[in-house]
Amino acid sequence: MPSDLESDSGEDSAPETSPSTQQKAPSSGPNLGNDEIIDHGDEHEGDFVRATFTPSAAAALDERQSRLQCRMYEQKFPEVDQLVMANVRQIADMGAYVQLLEYNNIEGMILLSELSRRRIRSIQKLIRVGRNEVVVVLRVDREKGYIDLSKRRVSAEDVAKCEEKFNKSKAVHSIMRHVAEKVDANLEDLLEKYCWPLYQKYNHAYDAFKIAINDPEAVFGGLDIPEEIKKTLVSNIRRRLTPQPVKIRADVEVTCYGYEGIDAIKTALQAGEACSTEDVPIKVKLVAPPMYFVMTNSLDKTSGIEQMEKALVAIEESITKNAGELRIRMKPKVVSASDDAELAKLLAQVERENAEISGDEDDSDNEKAAVDEE
Repeated sequence: MPSDLESDSGEDSAPETSPSTQQKAPSSGPNLGNDEIIDHGDEHEGDFVRATFTPSAAAALDERQSRLQCRMYEQKFPEVDQLVMANVRQIADMGAYVQLLEYNNIEGMILLSELSRRRIRSIQKLIRVGRNEVVVVLRVDREKGYIDLSKRRVSAEDVAKCEEKFNKSKAVHSIMRHVAEKVDANLEDLLEKYCWPLYQKYNHAYDAFKIAINDPEAVFGGLDIPEEIKKTLVSNIRRRLTPQPVKIRADVEVTCYGYEGIDAIKTALQAGEACSTEDVPIKVKLVAPPMYFVMTNSLDKTSGIEQMEKALVAIEESITKNAGELRIRMKPKVVSASDDAELAKLLAQVERENAEISGDEDDSDNEKAAVDEE
């Protein structure tokens, strides 16, 4: 653990005995009632009637749900000093009861003294029911299932690292759960045979899945995996993890009042487009002189912005040679759908204004022609 997680005040002394060893939080899991509203379909023309779940139907549903429940990792409990993602379920006098999301919602407790380094005036400001919190494991009693946790020993760097790992694990778990549903298999069996072994070779199964998008044999070739499961798994990986291109845009003004004028501007903009690569194609679009949009689509945000910045440098170098100027109104950045909508609205407005100007010129020409005829 990082040094800032170590004891640095009297408050950081050995953690007190967890009340979780004496009392467990009330279960907040869903309950199946005896009565459910069901649709009998064509038999009653779509009318809904009240029916009773038979014990066998309820048992079958419970069994199906249990087959799709499992922890995300091979080990059943987290290790001491490990960072984990916890969801706050209940706040008590002695601390907060939480569920560990990566370990099939097993219960843990954040002791009151482990919530904050500072004096606690309002526990509600530190932690809230329903919120996810990154915590570190202090103690684990595997026999009794008690896990003591700390929030105050977690640094900002720890939070970022744990959130990244959790998001990867959640994506992998979601894919495997969907595959288990599709092939009607036990989720834990699929994880044990085809997912958890990947953590040893690739550090995280998510990284292996990313490779499998383009080369599934490199990842799953060494595993004894049935063709149906393999096909379903690869299909889900490609559908969920294939990266989507991001749109990157920069707004610039390019002017040149020298002898070359418009030709110098065209040459400069072409120099910017010449910085295109196969992965980062760059296009320049006229808004209204002297405003231009420099745009690209890229699967990688960082490389896309870097290539756009190179294009702007090329435009500036070219235009300044001819006594022109480049002004950057908006640096290269990822734009959203709302930004695209605003762009389309702006371009439509410019077209309308240009059409109005063109119409005024036509009217002026007609009036002049009429005067000449008189």
